[in-house]
Amino acid sequence: MAFSTVLLEINGPIARITLNRPERLNAINRQMIRELAEAISTANADGQVKVIILSGAGRAFCAGYDLQWATATEEETQEARGGVWDPVADYLAMWQNVRTFMALWESPKPTIAQVHGWCVGGGTDLALCCDLIFVAEDAQIGYPPARVWGQPTTVMWVYRLGLEHAKRLMLSGQPLSGKEAVQVGLASAAFPPSQLAQGVEAYAHRLATIPLSQLVMSKLLVNQAYENMGLRTTQILGTFMDGIARHTPEGIDWRRTVIKEGLREALRRRDEPFGDYSFSRR
Repeated sequence: MAFSTVLLEINGPIARITLNRPERLNAINRQMIRELAEAISTANADGQVKVIILSGAGRAFCAGYDLQWATATEEETQEARGGVWDPVADYLAMWQNVRTFMALWESPKPTIAQVHGWCVGGGTDLALCCDLIFVAEDAQIGYPPARVWGQPTTVMWVYRLGLEHAKRLMLSGQPLSGKEAVQVGLASAAFPPSQLAQGVEAYAHRLATIPLSQLVMSKLLVNQAYENMGLRTTQILGTFMDGIARHTPEGIDWRRTVIKEGLREALRRRDEPFGDYSFSRR
């Protein structure tokens, strides 16, 4: 398959999947979802591959969903239905995205997120569904749609963090730096930005010295423990809640602000009380 929104490179036991929309900070659209699912499947089908690395091209890991595309598409869809929101159709569409994110979790082979720059919104679903997360010290990781127009569909914040940190980050949407992500247990290690790729490659090659059968069994055991905690049912609820959040009166107003006044103004109104994301100097 020829990819345009992701790159797939396989070098012996290491497969690297790179999100490749740098002009949009690797924001997620439908094509990226399709290509990412295919790239993960291809890497798993290669008998030589033992470890999969997920990274982003350019200045960011992933800036979440492409909001200019997503808000316009949602407005058009609702108008075509006479202004009525179909929650089941919304759920089925978003659940396909969740299945792609979770392909990283369900991959028999270990997956490592290499996070630099922005990792926000849907981008955090990608990172948090990987088995391990390595970050640049100055990375910014958070879920700003918690403030308006979204909920994390995979709900992996809950399963990767303790109660206090999960609630703080999901209630406020505030970001963590790479160093802070390590401190709260969200990431394994933080590197100076110039050393991140080298650090991830070195760790991936160490993992690759272990027999694949051992890696598969170890991952399966840990994942099963979290599956038994209700991960799947929580994600069903999270996906429905995401749709509801995008169709509350406040959610619809925010979507129409994006369309009528521009994304920059909508983000300003969302983030000004916290002084982050669109108010950041990054």
